[in-house]
Amino acid sequence: MSINKKATFVSAVLVSSVLLSGCGLFGSGGKEKIDPPQEVTHTDDEKSITEETTGTEVETTGEEAEIAGTIPTELYLINKDGLVVSQTLDLPKKESVATQALEYLVKEGPVTEMLPNDFMAVLPAETKLSVNIKDNVATVNFSKEFKDYQVEDEKKILQAVTWTLTQFDSIDKVKFQLNGHELNEMPVGGTPIGDSYSRANGINIDTTDVLDITNTRSVTVYYIGGNEGSYYYVPVTKRVSNKETNNYVAIVNELVKGPNINSNLDSDFVSNVKLLEDPIVENGKLTLNFNDAVYGSFEEKVISQHLLTALVLSLTEQPDIESVAVTVDGKAELVDEKGQKLTEPVTRPEKVNTGSF
Repeated sequence: MSINKKATFVSAVLVSSVLLSGCGLFGSGGKEKIDPPQEVTHTDDEKSITEETTGTEVETTGEEAEIAGTIPTELYLINKDGLVVSQTLDLPKKESVATQALEYLVKEGPVTEMLPNDFMAVLPAETKLSVNIKDNVATVNFSKEFKDYQVEDEKKILQAVTWTLTQFDSIDKVKFQLNGHELNEMPVGGTPIGDSYSRANGINIDTTDVLDITNTRSVTVYYIGGNEGSYYYVPVTKRVSNKETNNYVAIVNELVKGPNINSNLDSDFVSNVKLLEDPIVENGKLTLNFNDAVYGSFEEKVISQHLLTALVLSLTEQPDIESVAVTVDGKAELVDEKGQKLTEPVTRPEKVNTGSF
């Protein structure tokens, strides 16, 4: 990242989306809670996909009863570079928030007037859908319009639907149906879905420089995307060598290595950042001890907000990691750009990419 870009991003990017007070990076972490499971009925009429709530069938076309107010919801959309990126938008409160979230992924649908610059929805226009949640699995039933996509968008659709739904507490995996019939592969290009899809399948998968994929595993890290005045964080799944057995070390190494040079993404980690010892995990807290290169271009003991944010987002994608504590040469003497001491471990944001940069 250039010095000018750093200066702009440091002063603006985390003003509204990062609040390093107490142990919160953006506020309390965790998934969004949603209503209890709802039963779904399917018919042979492809345009009559219905969702039962209290015994009355209602079409899931975005017209169900609204509740006063709005709720911030992460929608995984497509940016100008074809990457799947979350944008947090305030949607009208409704009872079936999971269904609503997916309806806002439909092109020419209700999200149209809300789309940030250089972003587009991912599901084909006029797609209708319903969601049934049971045992932490969301089964999504799509109408026939779901098939009206270009083959190059197939994996993006899989990822966008899955990551949008798994922001909610009640959902860990997603099953796909087309007019009530289970899909084990996508209908246009045949991308495998299997029994279900989850975040473990990855997002924006980058296999650059991977010569032997059989001896690697995947980890997801966050880089910086966007332009001055509208920066955001982009999850990228990369393949790391099985020779590095510690996932936390592997993630830090990928952040230091940086994104694919052709990706239009950036990282604020300089190349000589190193961990001085193995990470320590205790009761969901991960402690990392860096050398002083983690300060980057800062002369004082200051760590950049966006470096810290990318670090926390990446590491809390790992199971059982709820917060991250950072030390330098074994000492917890870091301060943020406002001069506040980072005395508490930092938790994952409740919402990512609020758009207020």
